[in-house]
Amino acid sequence: MARQPGQDQFDEYRHLMEVPDRFEDGFDIKTVVGALFVGLVMLPGSIYLGLMAGQQMGPAAVWVTVILFSEVMRRSFSALKRQEVYLLFYIASGLTVMVGFALAGGPFATLIWNQYLVQNPDAVSLGIAQEIPHWAAPPAGSEALARRTFFHSDWVAPILLLVVHQVLSRMSWFGMGFLLFRLTSDVEGLPFPMAPVAAAGAVALAETDEEKSSSWRWNVFSIGAAIGLVFGTLYVGVPSVTGAVFAKPLQLIPIPWVDLTRSTEGFLPATPTGFTCDLGAVMLGFVLPFWVVVGGFIAALTTLVLNPVLHRSGVLHTWRPGMDTVMTQFVNGLDFWLSVGIGVAFAVAVIGLWNVAASLGRRRRSPAVVRSSRPEGRGDIPLWVAVGLYVISTAAYLVLCSYLVEGFRLAFFAAYGFLYAPMVSYVNARMIGMTGQFFGIPFAREGAFILSGAQGTSIWFAPIPADNFGGYAQRFREIELTGTRFSSIIKAELLMLPIALVCSFIFWQYVWRLAPIPSQSYPFALKFWRLHALNRLLWISSTSGGAPLFEQAINLKYIAGGMCFGLIGYGALSVLHMPVLLIYGFIRGMGQLPHFIFPEIIGALLGRYWLSRRLGRERWRKYTPVLFAGYLCGVGLIGTVGIAVTLIAKAVSTLPF
Repeated sequence: MARQPGQDQFDEYRHLMEVPDRFEDGFDIKTVVGALFVGLVMLPGSIYLGLMAGQQMGPAAVWVTVILFSEVMRRSFSALKRQEVYLLFYIASGLTVMVGFALAGGPFATLIWNQYLVQNPDAVSLGIAQEIPHWAAPPAGSEALARRTFFHSDWVAPILLLVVHQVLSRMSWFGMGFLLFRLTSDVEGLPFPMAPVAAAGAVALAETDEEKSSSWRWNVFSIGAAIGLVFGTLYVGVPSVTGAVFAKPLQLIPIPWVDLTRSTEGFLPATPTGFTCDLGAVMLGFVLPFWVVVGGFIAALTTLVLNPVLHRSGVLHTWRPGMDTVMTQFVNGLDFWLSVGIGVAFAVAVIGLWNVAASLGRRRRSPAVVRSSRPEGRGDIPLWVAVGLYVISTAAYLVLCSYLVEGFRLAFFAAYGFLYAPMVSYVNARMIGMTGQFFGIPFAREGAFILSGAQGTSIWFAPIPADNFGGYAQRFREIELTGTRFSSIIKAELLMLPIALVCSFIFWQYVWRLAPIPSQSYPFALKFWRLHALNRLLWISSTSGGAPLFEQAINLKYIAGGMCFGLIGYGALSVLHMPVLLIYGFIRGMGQLPHFIFPEIIGALLGRYWLSRRLGRERWRKYTPVLFAGYLCGVGLIGTVGIAVTLIAKAVSTLPF
């Protein structure tokens, strides 16, 4: 197997960024103003950008907020502390993060998705839409949906449940995340190799004026931002402005892709073909590890070759001529690729467990690197408080689900929440702490719902305590490396909760009133949401009476074959000393449309064989994340301008004069 970071590498990782001797509170009035700025200015842009182009505002919100506040402080003959910069970074990232599938804009994005499912024609035809509980979304035909408004009594239960879930989820991740951090970082002394990289990037702008004047980051970021502004104007800006004036927005560049499936079905039957014109996919190829992109490209080529063969052999039997990309991708998953993907994902889980076990064996044979004591002034909470937060929140979830879901198996899900979730979270925290790679059991949540014997759709919308909290251990490590007291994060979360709820409510209400979501006004959502909904409905059908659809998609032979392929492929690459990232990239490519993978390989090849040679390999590796962040910032700013123009135009058009 591939060699994982061992005990002899711990000091190397730890010295990438040392734990400071002094911890400070980064929460102050600047943090409050920054949170309001993100909520009122960046959040609506994030909503619009996600609906229009399927992109997130997160990096743009982070950079714009930090740069703006840094420059304001500099002109006030002051400077932002490292801890203040990190808190601004933390808040901007948290408020504009995507929830679910290409949905950004805070908690109410979930309710917008639920209303789409209720009115989705596929859900109606499967008989699922009628079974969606009223505490998840108003029923089809409700005046609340017809008028596209949250100001209706049918939304009271879903909104109350959403608020409760937001509170309990913060209690859960903070309690369990802190416990895992104390165990893996303080007690076991794991290096968390990616934490120094993330922490250093978060506080990269906490530089003096002299450092800024000579810093390459500003030049590279500016180049990326300029590219993003130009491309964003054509890709997002023009549709935004024309959509505010005309019934259908003008797209100079097709969003989200050019669909060639019907044109190529004669010689590539049952094969989704096309390409995206989004420059961001090429830029992403600069950033991703080269062999991950190559693995995804191999997966795309494999699909192009295999799909016609599988169709002619009768495996891909559901496909019919005339289907577009979305339906072709869905029915192929139904017949073959979903089961294969599940099998390969299980192989990755087995490989992760093997690596954890191997690392445990190495650690037993070598001296342990354990901290003698906790750093002073870090702002730790007592361990009993962390345990209490998790226990109380999980118990509250179980009580709530018992009330919402008829026939809810309390003992089954109590074992899931109190035993399985902590166990998997610990394994994941160890995996991240040793290698920087995520570990999770594939489709564990879906499997638990099916094994519980639940009937109906309610279980799929209930707030089941089934999260994997391993990643939060690294978050606490990042906070520690920046010298920020943990108490600052508690204050930041208490501030973010009301801002996220209020701003998300206001702006989703306004955007929803402008046009149905999805619709022609939001081209990405119009095309891509259906594919995601179909995949989601497939799982829901397993407990709602649509079992034949689910049974068609789950084939044990294909799952076993996919698992064998993953294990054999990983082992062969390891024995041949080839990059094992190829297999991870292949797995990633199996779950994506080739439309996005082909531009990525163009970016990866340009970066590796041209730009890195011109600029130097090490310099190019440093430049790419900053360049990509600048690009996202430029596109994000255009998205913010677009939503501003749209809101103003729609508001003026409703005035009586």
